[in-house]
Amino acid sequence: MKRILVTRKLLEENNKRIASNFKVKLNTSDVLYDSEKILKLSEGCDGILSFTTTPFNRDIIMKLPESIKIISNYAVGYGNIDVVAAKKRGIVVTNTPEVLTDATAEISILLLLGASRRAYEGRKDAEKEKWLWSTDYLIGKQMTGKKLGILGMGRIGRAVAKRARAFDMEIHYHNRNQLDSSLEEGAIYHKDIKELFKNSEFLSINCPGSKDTENLINEETIQYFPDGAVIANAARGEVIDDEAMIKAMQSGKIFALGLDVYRGEPKINKKYLELNNLFLLPHLGSATTRTRIAMGDRAIDNLEAFLNKNQNPKDQVNCVNH
Repeated sequence: MKRILVTRKLLEENNKRIASNFKVKLNTSDVLYDSEKILKLSEGCDGILSFTTTPFNRDIIMKLPESIKIISNYAVGYGNIDVVAAKKRGIVVTNTPEVLTDATAEISILLLLGASRRAYEGRKDAEKEKWLWSTDYLIGKQMTGKKLGILGMGRIGRAVAKRARAFDMEIHYHNRNQLDSSLEEGAIYHKDIKELFKNSEFLSINCPGSKDTENLINEETIQYFPDGAVIANAARGEVIDDEAMIKAMQSGKIFALGLDVYRGEPKINKKYLELNNLFLLPHLGSATTRTRIAMGDRAIDNLEAFLNKNQNPKDQVNCVNH
């Protein structure tokens, strides 16, 4: 049997499956391995099941044992892996797309609702047990019937749109390419991102992280939003220029912000924590039992296809000749 190193703890259902198909080195204590530990444990292994909290930079990849032929990442994103270095070493890299769509879309809606209805302030007041109802107490923004902009209309963006239609929202979107009308389902396409922002009373960020999307929401582009807009980010923290966003939240240009992701996770710009109009979550986009099991299954599928069936993995993200 092929040997696999698993760098973080899997759910028990996934542990049973991977142990039945491979000889496995499990991380049952869920400690964060440093590079030295990874290199030591990967000796004699054929593949690695990795997580976004486990960095595989160029230095580590170049030092991995020759026996390592695949890194199966337990995530849609794979920014923790230097795929160029992996290709140079002849190491296949895979991810786990599609299975996170519904859970992440739900979090996007939660962020929009939590931010717009001032959930953080409400929780704080409720805990004090001294709040007093009045007609203007914690007045928020209502989503029903408003314009929702979606930045990135891939699987997750379309799932957000589907849910937003239940609020009778008018859907606007920006994508690298306009979708077929059957996928748009009445959504309005904006080739110019500035036009999207002008039509975004609410904005859901669901685009991939890249050099093109880094700081896409910045001091200049924020000015295109309607005054009092609500923004939610369940994609990548780097899409938002934090200093510009904080300034806009302080001025009221942006009414509220919902974040499930942020630059430098788990650390966050401390100025955010001084604001009451922030609804904050610790990257819970995929945090449901069904989704986490599905992610594990997808990562194991990729390992099985490559190592046990001699096939190209379904979710291979780099081109490697074998």
